[in-house]
Order: sequence, then structure tokens, then C-alpha cells
Amino acid sequence: MPGFEFFGDEERKEVNEVLETGILMRYGFDGPRKGIWKSKELETAVTQVFGCNHAQLTSSGTAALTTAMAALGIGVGDEVIMPSFTFVASFEAILSVGAVPVLVDIDETLTLDPAAVKAAITSKTKCVMPVHMCGSMADMDALQQICTEHHLILLEDACQSIGGTYKGKKLGTIGHAGTFSFDFVKTITCGEGGVVMTNDKDVYTKCDAYTDHGHDHLGVDRGADLHPFIGYNFRISELHAAVGLAQIKKLDTFLSIQRKNNKLLRSYLEQVPGISFRVVPDEDGDSCSFLSWMLPTEAGTKAAIESLKEAGVFAGNFYWYANNWHYITKWDHLKNAITLNRLHDAQAAALLALQTKSFAKSDAIMSRTVSTAISLLWTEEQIKEKGEKMLAAITKVL
Repeated sequence: MPGFEFFGDEERKEVNEVLETGILMRYGFDGPRKGIWKSKELETAVTQVFGCNHAQLTSSGTAALTTAMAALGIGVGDEVIMPSFTFVASFEAILSVGAVPVLVDIDETLTLDPAAVKAAITSKTKCVMPVHMCGSMADMDALQQICTEHHLILLEDACQSIGGTYKGKKLGTIGHAGTFSFDFVKTITCGEGGVVMTNDKDVYTKCDAYTDHGHDHLGVDRGADLHPFIGYNFRISELHAAVGLAQIKKLDTFLSIQRKNNKLLRSYLEQVPGISFRVVPDEDGDSCSFLSWMLPTEAGTKAAIESLKEAGVFAGNFYWYANNWHYITKWDHLKNAITLNRLHDAQAAALLALQTKSFAKSDAIMSRTVSTAISLLWTEEQIKEKGEKMLAAITKVL
């Protein structure tokens, strides 16, 4: 799955070109950098590879989400509908702009349940934020229709689905804006980094300034830039961008290997009686970074996990239901509204209300789901060995 598995001479070449100039910052120092602009190159590459009009690099995927929300005008008192299964960064970004995260159930796509989204809309709803988890996608037709009917912003958190598509469109480019994370374990890595993608020039212009202290970047002298609004420092460095520039050129190779390895491993798990797999709204668009599978019961799933551990083949498998970072059951710091800075009253009230909110539909899915990360480095023989051991371990307890 992660691009770091294929780190090599290409990344070293791009990084060394930056080191040779000594200019690690993405802005300014035009003379000494000797024409080396890795961040600009990577932004151009993102627009070309993913088919969006504009791309703004950031220091992380979390910063990308925060930047996108600010540029889209999401702020204090606004409600953002998000799924109960995601990474903690999704709600962190919502809280950072003063908005209120409204968590709703997922369905067997492991992403937002459109019916739950509809039921959660209030007069304060400003945005629907699908999170394309584990390499696959939400039902974007249904979510787009909901957003159109209710005049809502559609913001894609596509941080875990780089390279995935939905009906021919790259995930992250379908809504008003979308984001990727380029952290160390993502399909494309910069080490740390992220990007906001959009087809709206005004949104892009705001992102460009917001990530650099509000600089308008309209002149040739950085010291003379104007500041149309207050921004923050969410800049990526040239070193990180250099790594990403090498990685993005390998994306097609990554996806091809992932899809091949995913299909081969799945052929073994398909032999398990009663097993099912996540629903993928567009099978051709699955990036296949994970193979997510479900057993009929929670008890059976937990027994299978213990059997996989005993067989020595649980590494690389994730039982999200008991994972501290990805599912509502383990987010005590969120449900207890534990922050270092003071939340406003609406935020605090919404978070404390999560203590008693039921996510029964999500629980019924997540308690039976295991996701297997797909390595780019597996050989066919290794997949055969892994698949046979997983098949034996699971069927043993079922």
C-alpha cells in the first residue's frame, strides 16, 4: 500500500537537487534556488494526474482539510456531517475552524450512509464530508444529489484513497474541494504533506494565501506581499515536495500492483464460508490499497482474529472496531470534549452528546469487519502462503 515501500533513487535525486541549492523553503530566494521549484512542480503534476484545475500543497492532510474548510467559508456554528468511521484528523479539522462535527452512521461501503446524512441535516448544516476510507469510495451520486437539493458544500476527504476513481472521475476532484494526505503510510508519500484540490479558482486563491500567513503572492517581492486576510503557516517544504514529485510518477505502478495483489489474496478469502466483502460503489475505481472483509458475527470475527494471531498472520490486518484512531467507540477524548483550548458552547455540547448517541448500524458493520493492507512488495508466492494460512486460520474457528 504505502509508497515508502518503493522509495529509491528517484526520490533521492529530487531531494538532492534541493539540497544542492540549500533552499528548503517553497517561497522566495529566487536567485539561490537556481530554478528549482519542487512544490510548484508537484502542484502542477497533481492537477495533471488527478484532473483538477487547481492544487495547493500543505504541510499535512489535516492542514489540507482545515485549509479547504476555511476557503469554503465553513466556520463557527456551521455543522459538518461526517462518518463515524474515519481517522481522527477529520473531526480535528472541523473543530479547528470552529465548526461542529455531526457524526452519522456508515453503510457497508464503510463510508457515509446517504440515508443517515439526510436524517442529520438541520438548518445549521453547511457541509457534507464523505471520507473515502481504505482505498474505496462513498456513493458520490447519492451524496451529490443530497448536497444539491439542500444547497450544501461537498468536501471530499480522500486522504486514504489516492488514485481511486468514481465513474471516471478521480476521488478528491468530484466535490467543491477534496484533499489528500501524503504522510508516510499513504499511497503517495512526501514523508509529511497534503494537498487541496479544487476546480474553483476563488477557493484555490484563498487556499494559496491561507496556507502562507495570508500572503497574496501577487508580486515578485515576498516582503511586499499584501495580506487580504489572516492566514496560518501550513506550508510544505521543498524537501517534502521533492519526495512527492518522485512518488507521483510511480502512482500507476503502485495501483497496478495493489490491484493485482488484492485480487489474488481475495481469491483465498472468498473460500471462507459466510465471508462477504465491503460494498464498492464503483468496482473499477477501487484503488485496492486494502481488502476489507466481513464475517457473519462479531463473535466469529473476534475468534478469527485470535486464530490469525496464533497462526502468525494477523500483522497487516486491522480490526477498526477496537482501533484507537479510527472509530467512534474509542474516541473518548472527542466524546468528553477534552481539548487544550476552550471550545465554544455549540461545539462542546455536540461532542458531549456523542456519549449517548447510538451508532448501532455502524457497530453492526465495524464489529464484523477486518481490513487487510495490501503490500506492494509481496511476491505471488508470499501471497499464496499468506492466503492459505489466513484461509486455514479463519475456517478453523468457523
